[in-house]
This record gives sequence, structure tokens and C-alpha cells, in this order.
Amino acid sequence: MPFALFLLGVAVFAQGTSEFMLSGLVPDIARDLGVSVPSAGALTSAFAVGMVAGAPLMAGLARRWSRRGALLGFLAVFLAVHVVGAVTDSFTVLVATRVVGALANAGFLAVALVTAVGMVGPEAGGRATSTLLGVVTLACVVGVPAGALLGQLWGWRAAFWAVVLLSLPAVVAVARSVPAGAADSGRPSLRAELRSLRNPRLRVALLLGALVNAATFCTFTYLAPLVTQVTGLGSGWVPVVLALFGAGSFVGVAVGGRLADRRPGAVLTGGGGALCLGWAAFALAAGTPAVALGLVLVQGALSFGVGSTLISQALRTASEAPTLSGGFATAAFNVGAALGPWLGGTAIGAGLGYRSPVWVSAALVAVALLTAGLAVRRNRRAPGCRTRASWPA
Repeated sequence: MPFALFLLGVAVFAQGTSEFMLSGLVPDIARDLGVSVPSAGALTSAFAVGMVAGAPLMAGLARRWSRRGALLGFLAVFLAVHVVGAVTDSFTVLVATRVVGALANAGFLAVALVTAVGMVGPEAGGRATSTLLGVVTLACVVGVPAGALLGQLWGWRAAFWAVVLLSLPAVVAVARSVPAGAADSGRPSLRAELRSLRNPRLRVALLLGALVNAATFCTFTYLAPLVTQVTGLGSGWVPVVLALFGAGSFVGVAVGGRLADRRPGAVLTGGGGALCLGWAAFALAAGTPAVALGLVLVQGALSFGVGSTLISQALRTASEAPTLSGGFATAAFNVGAALGPWLGGTAIGAGLGYRSPVWVSAALVAVALLTAGLAVRRNRRAPGCRTRASWPA
């Protein structure tokens, strides 16, 4: 992988940390700014909505710029709004900074995904995509406890300043490592790129990516109460469990990224089936510590191995949308990241217990497998299709 790809990862890590870190800061923000805890919790929803809506919108806006110019522009906006967020005493302003920051984050990730694939070529696109998504995983696992720790030591504003400090070297890295150049005047029109969404294979790939990612975050969001209330481990085990999930995720994106370029069908079919069975096994065995810890590691690997492969296949399928494909993939990823925790929380709120999000995860992957199977059957019946069955992406 080109060294510039890992430098893009520095920026993705800073932005991913910003997205996830508020989970441990909501009570402090509510107390400091004089709002209710649910109101402060809306900051997370505002960021998620900004990511989903902003990915295609910002990718479309970036069509007028070179990729380096677009990446630097989004980074500059992202850095600036975090400075404002760190110093404001207005909750309304803070909400606005989260929305604008999410738009900048979405635009950056959308362009970064396309840039990463362009750096290595389509034959290694799966590995490039997995590298960036692996950094998102690291931000997810590290960002929540790190943000909470900073909030406990120096207040919630310290977490915002930490994101600013992380973003500064990323600006220098992108400016020096991403190739310069003018915007590509030969790319398809915006309308032509949007028409690529008519491709049923692309729509299915994006839907599958959203479902698998929703399953991942449905359980990941509630791992802490699951471990302490069901598995019976002390609160000191929560960081260990998060680390296990993160370690599995890195293995998943590393292995899945390599296989995604050579045998994507095998990863998606075999990995998808194993993922569904794994969530069901986790729900059943959550009360047995040794088994539960092992399944956390395995499910982290399967979740991100299958999920990153689906994203890379969506990028490959959207070949008619060279600038918007990253936006489509980013939106699908974040639809899942927003939907999963909501579904898990709804199940817990209905009195179904802390195992229920794991069962929801199993159901979401089962729906993905069923959707893929129906799409394969439809493709096999279509005139001129391939005779061998494969995942639709």
C-alpha cells in the first residue's frame, strides 16, 4: 500500500474519533451547558444525520475541485468547527458545529475512499478500502474511552481540542502526500453519476453494507452493559472487551481486504453465514465468560471483514459514478451506524434485556443473507446473466 494511503488514515482517525467520542461526554456537556441529558445526546444524532446526508452532497460539491484540494478544504472546515465547539458556551452553536463537522467528515471520507482506490488501482481496491475502514474501527474502539478519559481529567472541551491537535498533522500529511492536479473535466455529469443508482446491483450492495454495519453497531454499542449485566464480568473488563472487538476488527479488515480483491463471493457468502450464526451463538452463550470473550473477537473480525468487502464491492459496482461512489458507500456505512444502535436501544427499552441487541444483530445479517439470495436468484433468471450464483455485488 502507498505510504500516502496511511497518511490519509491519520485524518480518518481524527474524524472517526470525533464521531464516537461523545458517547462518554454527554453528561458533562449537559451539566456544563445547562441542557438535559437527552438534549445533549442529540449531538450524536446530529452528527449521524450530517454524515448520511452529507456524504453524497459533499462528494457532489467536491467534483469541482482536485482531490487534494477537496481533502484539504474538508479538513480545514472540520478543524475550524472543532475549535469553535471547544470554546463555545452556546448549546445551539455546539449543535451547529456537529452538523457542519459531520458534513466535512462525510465529504472527506467520500473523497478519501475514491482517492485510495485510485492510488492502488482496481486490482487492490479492496485492500485500500479496508485500510481506511480499519482506521475507522480504531477510532471507534479508541475514541470512546479516550474521549471519556479526557473528559474526566480536564473536561469535555479537552476532547475537542484533542481532535484539533490530531487534525493538524493530517492537514500537513494530505498537503504533502496526495498528488496535486486539476479537477477531472472528463468525468461524467452529476446527473449521469446519480443515474448509477438505478443499477440494482449497486443498490443491493449498499443495502447489504448498511444491514451488516447496523448489525455490528447494534451489539457494539451495548457491549458494556452486556458484559457487566449478562456475562457477569466487572466494569474493569469493559476496556478489555472493546480491545478484543477492535483486535478482531483489524484482523477482519486485513484478511477481508486481501480476499475482497480475489474472492469477494467467498468472503461474503461464507463470512456472511458465519457472521449470522456467530451473533446467534453469542446471544445464547453471553452468560459464559470464556465463550463470550472468544466470540467478541471472532465477531469483530467477521463483521468488519464482511462489511469492508461490501463497501469495496459497492465502490467497484459504482464505476459509472467515479466521484459520487465514495459518497454512496459512506452514506450506507453511516445509515447502518445510526440504525443499529437505535434498533438495539429499542429492544432494550421494550424490556427484552441486554442480550436482545445481539439477537437483533443476528436478524439483521439474516435479512442481508435473504436479500442477497433473492438478488442472486433474480440475476440468474435475467437474460444473459452468469450461470454461477454469486453475491450481487
